[in-house]
Formats: sequence, structure tokens, C-alpha cells
Amino acid sequence: METTNAILLRKRKLSDTSLIVCWCTESLGCIATVARGARRPKSPFAGRLDLFFEAEIQFRRSRRSHLHNLTETALRNPHAGIRENYLRTQTASYFVELIEISTEPEHPAPELFSLLQRAFGFLDTHDANLRAVRHFEAELARLHGVHDRATLQSEPSAALGALFGRLPRGRAALLSALA
Repeated sequence: METTNAILLRKRKLSDTSLIVCWCTESLGCIATVARGARRPKSPFAGRLDLFFEAEIQFRRSRRSHLHNLTETALRNPHAGIRENYLRTQTASYFVELIEISTEPEHPAPELFSLLQRAFGFLDTHDANLRAVRHFEAELARLHGVHDRATLQSEPSAALGALFGRLPRGRAALLSALA
């Protein structure tokens, strides 16, 4: 069994009763887990697996695949403020996509977890704005070692796009909504 702090990035249906849940963890990087029975009404996971939730998770590593078995979650912060406003939700989703593009599965990156945690903390209590998006992009570029100062000062997304070969598709719509 392993235990770590994690932020829920994605969840999708695996079967009639189970979910695949993707996490950004503090000590293990991005991982995928199977929450068996999570879709049942009396599941021990009921109310504990939703987008942007921060939790302490316990899981058992799989020897045969990249999908580990989620055994327990203890909710730490639901970031409920993010779901109060569509623009906050859209911004948080953009941040999640950037994290997914920029990380390798199961590669520890505690600084990325911390960046996402701070960003969600901000969106939980403040309205989304262009400055927050630019700050997240600049910090992500800095953490990935993109040191072109001129590019970072003007357009950090260009440095990220060059580094990873693409940016999330929803970026243009998000920037348009924030303008």
C-alpha cells in the first residue's frame, strides 16, 4: 500500500460499477487508479471522487499494468469555489490539461503538484483572470527549464508550445472568455 496527497484530474467510466481516476500526486507524479465499485450508491468512495478534489489517497500498485487499485480516499479540500463559476471551472480544466501535457506518467514532480495546488487554491476563492493564466503558464515554463527570458516575459505559452509541441485546444476559448 502507498499513501500520498493527490489532486483529481480526470475520471471516466471503466464498467457499470467502477471508474478510472487520474491523479496528480505530490510524491509519485501523475498516476491512474481504478476505483472498484465507485459508481455504486453505497460505495465508500461516494462523494469523494470529483474533479479538482484534493485528497489523501491510498492505493495498491499493480504489477501488470499502469492502472493501480485505489483503496481509500480522505478528502482534504473539495475546491468547491471552482465549481461555482463556469469561468473558474474552465480555467481549472485548462491548468489540468497543461499538467497532463507536461508530465510523464509516474514521474515524481512535487513542484508541479504544488503549482496546481496553489492555482486551485486561488481559483477556489477568486475569479479567474488573464493574469492568473499567464502566471500559471510562466511558472510551468520556469519549472520545465525553459529559460528564454524574452519569451517568458512576453508569452510563456509560446515557450510551452515549443517545448511540448502543442498547447491545450481550449486555450483560445479561455483567453477569449477572460478578455
